[in-house]
Amino acid sequence: MLICFQNLIIAQKYKFIFEFKIIVSMQKIAFVDRDGVINDDTGHYYVYNVEDVKLTEGLISAFKLLDDAGYKIVIVTNQGGIAKGIYTNKEVELIHSNLCKLLKQQGIQEPELYYCPHHESVELCLCKKPQGLLLSKALARFRADNELSFMIGDRETDLKAAEDAGIRGYKVETNKGILSLVKQIVLA
Repeated sequence: MLICFQNLIIAQKYKFIFEFKIIVSMQKIAFVDRDGVINDDTGHYYVYNVEDVKLTEGLISAFKLLDDAGYKIVIVTNQGGIAKGIYTNKEVELIHSNLCKLLKQQGIQEPELYYCPHHESVELCLCKKPQGLLLSKALARFRADNELSFMIGDRETDLKAAEDAGIRGYKVETNKGILSLVKQIVLA
């Protein structure tokens, strides 16, 4: 009987350690839409040239706050111009690469990029916002806590994607920046 009791204590001890590791490894993710939120897309229906990227006001400060607060930053964007043949995956990735270099110079972690290259006029898919698949994939990949994660976007499709993925969604005015919202979230 004593052996069984000792085994139970050991099993409970390891179960606690296992549960503690799961809790500790849970991350919080700040999902951010690209066009109209990260970059000002005034005058552009599609932004696919590096020289057309103009960061919204306060973006670097907002990302610094998120980074300092321990959020993993994940950019989630629909890029239907790829399916339409207007631009390529390579051009989307070049914009992301340049953004990462800029953020790294400011001491901010490199954000992840999840994008949908499809457009409903060419082909149907499950990854285009308002579907929450891209967000759900990132939540699973990084073992993120849905309660601590959120999405910032400028369209109803962003909010619907957040709802679909089981996280909070915040809508901001297009091309107006996210700093004040990020301050409210992080400093609350």
